[in-house]
Amino acid sequence: MQITRTAATTSTPSSEWVTGTVHVTSIAAAEEAPSRLRIDDVRFEPGSRTHWHRHPEGQFLHITEGTGLMQRRGGPVEVVRAGDRVHIAPGEWHWHGAGPTTSMTHLAVLTAAEDGTEAERGEPVTGACYPSEPVV
Repeated sequence: MQITRTAATTSTPSSEWVTGTVHVTSIAAAEEAPSRLRIDDVRFEPGSRTHWHRHPEGQFLHITEGTGLMQRRGGPVEVVRAGDRVHIAPGEWHWHGAGPTTSMTHLAVLTAAEDGTEAERGEPVTGACYPSEPVV
């Protein structure tokens, strides 16, 4: 057992992965095999979002605050709110983030692939997918 009593570190992802201002606080990251688990608390400021991406082992999101948007490739843009839980299938291309005028925070839970890969990055989410109107 290990108890950590210091504050978690918050970082800002590279613009290669996100559009806008996003803050990621690592809650847990596997430090020794065989665990490959990662849990992050992710806060998206209004208008910010991930680029299209996919996870080899899938991902679970638990929306903890605010209202946001997400989409899987080929599907409609979906509204997510505090309390919603989302399962993203392994290899499924998707994006997620805040609404144009709302912030959104979620816990992101994933397992890295055996080679350590957590995600594959795609292109930025453009205006064609990201609405400019406030989220209802």
